Amino acid sequence: MLLKQLFLVSCALSFGLLSSAGVFTVLASVGLIPRFAGKMHVAKKVFALEEAVIFGTLTGGYFSVFGDYGRIGAFVLSREIFGSNTVAIWQGIGNAVMAMGGLFAGMFVGCLAFSIAEMLDSIPIFSRRIGFRHGLGVAVTAAAIGKVIGSILYFARGIYASGL
Repeated sequence: MLLKQLFLVSCALSFGLLSSAGVFTVLASVGLIPRFAGKMHVAKKVFALEEAVIFGTLTGGYFSVFGDYGRIGAFVLSREIFGSNTVAIWQGIGNAVMAMGGLFAGMFVGCLAFSIAEMLDSIPIFSRRIGFRHGLGVAVTAAAIGKVIGSILYFARGIYASGL
């Protein structure tokens, strides 16, 4: 029994290390973090940005596996920290945190997608093949607006809950 559990632990650690190495390899290969540093004019702080990405990935992985340790809401609600309005205030705080998290996650995924597309030079090749001379910015903006509208419909209609 102990041998079986040790084998499972070693497999879990190996698979976790491999998947996280894959994520960091993709981020390093597309040069996302140095690009962020260049756009934000903080090139001297590239190491801090890389560490923030690693810390965020590790924190997200930890709380996805050990979700019971991240339940701050149960602690706040059980002690009524905000008095009789604890539930309403905590729901407002939770909605604000979820909105900010969604915004930042969406920006990160969008930047990653465009970095991968730029790395593959798909946009210039596409524009040359169809004879696109002017309006490439409009096309990229239209794609971004389409993604935003799709996301709003996805969450507003509750499609995420039904899996349809």
